[in-house]
Amino acid sequence: MIDSEKLKAGLKETYETVIFVVVAVILIRFFIAELRWIPSGSMIPTLVEHDRIVVEKLTKFPNFINNKKFENTPKRGDIMIFYPPSTELGTSFKDIFCRLTGFFCKDIAYIKRVVALPGEKFEIKRDSKTGANYVYINDKRLEESYIKSEFEYPECSQDMFCGPFIIPEDHYFMMGDNRGNSIDSRYWGPLRKERFIGRAVFIFWPLTNLGPLK
Repeated sequence: MIDSEKLKAGLKETYETVIFVVVAVILIRFFIAELRWIPSGSMIPTLVEHDRIVVEKLTKFPNFINNKKFENTPKRGDIMIFYPPSTELGTSFKDIFCRLTGFFCKDIAYIKRVVALPGEKFEIKRDSKTGANYVYINDKRLEESYIKSEFEYPECSQDMFCGPFIIPEDHYFMMGDNRGNSIDSRYWGPLRKERFIGRAVFIFWPLTNLGPLK
């Protein structure tokens, strides 16, 4: 015969454990770090498809202390995880819960590098002699040793964001290191800072690629 008191105690303990785990996951993912995997080749050679990375959230805290806000303020060159403009973020309890915990979350996130900051003049120029493409910030060529190739750029069209223009306040221009195979700010424009999730800092798998990201 089942002891009802022991059953109740067991169920209570299980319930409390589940609640603790869920809260712990939310706190860790929101305040400290989360794990992600790379689904495409848009960041080659820095990241390749199926790399596993650590995304840190601690960059939020300096702004929280100064401005009482949780937000990322990335620097140029930072590799950021974010929700692109095409991802409509639901506001229901279920949607928010899924994003906070990562459980059953279907919101699409991108990973790109910060190339231009708010208030800067941005432009992509093609060298007519060599065919190489270069990014210019405030009319000065940006040195980008991390990209795959300066020759693998798509032709800029009128509906693309190739500049020259000024990056709006609270926006960032994001680009993949594999410039010939990256759907980035050239196609959908500067990104609002509210869409940042965190900063990619470390590759933990495969072990052959183990190490910090630059």
